[in-house]
Amino acid sequence: MTVYESDLPGVGKKHEVDLGDGSRLVIVTHNSGKREVFRRADADSDSEKLFELSDKLARQVGTLLEGAYFQPVQTDSIETLLGENTMLEWVEVGANSPVAGKTLAESDLRQATGASVIAIERDDEVIPSPGGNATIEAGDTLVVVGSSDACRDALSTIRGD
Repeated sequence: MTVYESDLPGVGKKHEVDLGDGSRLVIVTHNSGKREVFRRADADSDSEKLFELSDKLARQVGTLLEGAYFQPVQTDSIETLLGENTMLEWVEVGANSPVAGKTLAESDLRQATGASVIAIERDDEVIPSPGGNATIEAGDTLVVVGSSDACRDALSTIRGD
């Protein structure tokens, strides 16, 4: 994906995203935070305004597009940046994971990595704020929060890297 960025003096920034078919998505971010989204069919055509969003709504829609609420593609992990150096990660526990079959306390994840397991997804169930006696099973998805280094260490530990 190619993204072109340019300054719009007195207005804000413009980002153009090459959509791969010759068309571009154009996003104008105003200094006020308002976003305007346009589509340009080709390099020679004018942009057609699709919609406009407030700053707050743009951020909410952005988290939906990022996959923070729903991840339609099966992956080993999903990461979300919560702050400057705080990550939220989802990682599946494999059958050969060294933490499979252990309780959270026995896994020693928090002490060993600095990351905390804040939820366990198991089948169609979510176990929020699991205690140290919660057992980790193969096939579970652990929701982990911590610094980027702590999350990377936790992912490595959970996967047995």
